[in-house]
Amino acid sequence: MNHSLRAVIAPEFLAHVRFDESLARHTSWHVGGPADAFYTPRSADELGRFLAALPTSVPVHWLGLGSNTLVRDGGLRGVVISLHLGLDRLERRGDTHVHADAGIPCARLARQCAKWLLGPAEFFAGIPGTIGGALAMNAGAWGGETWPHVAEVDVIDRRGATHTRAASEYHYGYRSLQAPVADEWFIAARFVFVPAPAASADTLKNLLVQRKETQPIGAWSCGSTFTNPPGDHAARLIESAGLKGFRIGGAVVSTKHANFMINEGEATAADIERLIGHVRDEVERRHGVRLDTEVRIVGEGA
Repeated sequence: MNHSLRAVIAPEFLAHVRFDESLARHTSWHVGGPADAFYTPRSADELGRFLAALPTSVPVHWLGLGSNTLVRDGGLRGVVISLHLGLDRLERRGDTHVHADAGIPCARLARQCAKWLLGPAEFFAGIPGTIGGALAMNAGAWGGETWPHVAEVDVIDRRGATHTRAASEYHYGYRSLQAPVADEWFIAARFVFVPAPAASADTLKNLLVQRKETQPIGAWSCGSTFTNPPGDHAARLIESAGLKGFRIGGAVVSTKHANFMINEGEATAADIERLIGHVRDEVERRHGVRLDTEVRIVGEGA
């Protein structure tokens, strides 16, 4: 398929497209087969031109920091678009508004808001992805979540046209979002925060210390694998099912935080997917609760 893809991608973009790109290099689990084409736009305008010139028959996939995505070992067909190196503008606009491009890491937004004495934004430091991914799933941490702070968003459609939409056009829930139009993707957002005391920087520091003490920071994982069921925590259910340390191939349930599935260095995507399935089945068998994955599982098997 790569030969046909190379033929349909406009020559002006080829310098920024890599073919047969291993997605293990771009995901926090460090697994995944190749993308037929991997494109990093340098601006929203360039991205619009790229999409406008790309035949609609070519599948398009979006990737931020790869922290909430399990790419199967056979990889992804079509074009993977990565935003976190090109769409990286972060600006304060007025007393309370902040503009953040979709490629901005959530932790960077948290740190900058602390410097600006704006909040509550500390919880963004607990989201191991980009603003685009946080918007797409209403990501959250430490009791905070993304969409209550959104004023408006900029989106781009499959034809490369951009639109601005008010937050009121979207309906959000726990780790979920309903968009008014299908096949639009976030490229930026304006957030509203309130002036926060200088203590917000200390709060952020304390939360990061707490995170380091309770989560396997630095290990190859996607962060939380499952969403919390109503009134409970996925980690508690997994631990009480005796699954801490359970292993399939090179993938293991973290002994530090049971909702983290770890690649210890030799795991395949298939190992991780089998581990996720086993954990879900065991929790359901022992507790009668069917866990839902927070991570997206995409691509083809080997």
